[in-house]
Amino acid sequence: MTVAPVMTQTEPRAVLSARGLGKDFAGFTAVNNVDLDVEHARIHALIGPNGAGKTTVFNLLTKFLQPTRGKITLLGQDITRTKPDKVARMGLVRSFQISAVFPHLTVRENVKVALQRPAGLAVQFWKPLSALDRLNARADELIDHLGLTPYRDHRAADLSYGRKRVLEIATTLALDPQVLLLDEPMAGMGQEDVRMVADIIRDVAQTRAVLMVEHNLNVVADICHHVTVLQRGEIIATGDYATVSADPRVRTAYMGTEE
Repeated sequence: MTVAPVMTQTEPRAVLSARGLGKDFAGFTAVNNVDLDVEHARIHALIGPNGAGKTTVFNLLTKFLQPTRGKITLLGQDITRTKPDKVARMGLVRSFQISAVFPHLTVRENVKVALQRPAGLAVQFWKPLSALDRLNARADELIDHLGLTPYRDHRAADLSYGRKRVLEIATTLALDPQVLLLDEPMAGMGQEDVRMVADIIRDVAQTRAVLMVEHNLNVVADICHHVTVLQRGEIIATGDYATVSADPRVRTAYMGTEE
C-alpha cells in the first residue's frame, strides 16, 4: 500500500504569471521573454535601472498595453487578450506613480467611491446620496486598518504625501483585490513615511499577492520575498534579495561595475 506524504506546510501558489512576455514598439523591443510568477501572500519586487522596462511590464500585466507575444494568467485564467476593466473586476488592481485620489473629497468619501463597485452601486446614479451610507462601516474599517482614522474627515488635498499614498492603498483594497500591483509606492517620501507605508504593504500582503516596482532597495531588502531584476527589457536575475544583490550582472546594471 502506498502512503501519501503528509503535507506539513502549504506551498506558495502563483496567482499571477507571465510566460515569454514581450512587447515591441515600431521595431524597438521594450520587453523580451519575461517569465514571472507572483505568489499568494508574498511581496514580489520588480527592480532595475531607469529604462529597464519595469513600467511596461506593469502595463502589460494590467492590460493597459497588449503584449506582442507571450501569455499572462490570473488565478489560472488566461487574460492575455482581456480588457483592463475586466481584469480589474477579476481581482487584479494597480496603483500608479502619481497619487490618484480625489483631492476635494474627504478620506472617507474617497474610500466610499471605491467601495461602490463591489457593493453594486457604481451605476445606480439615480439613487439618493444617502444610499451610500451603508458603505460607511466598511469604509471606516479600511480607514482604521490603515491608520487613517484621525484623518477620516480631512480632505485628501490636506494630507501629507505619504498619507495620500496610504489613502490610495485604501481605495485599491476597497476593490478587494487578489493581486495588488504598486508602482513606486515610496517615491518622493521621507524616511518616516517610507517606514509607515512599508509596514502597511507588509500587512496587506498577508492575505493577497503584491507585485511592486520600487527604487528604494532598502525597502526591497526589508519586505520583499522575491525579486526580479530587469535590464533593457529582459530578466537578468531572480531570487531573494541576497541572491540578486550578489549577482555581478545586477551590480553592473546598477553601478556600471561589478565592484
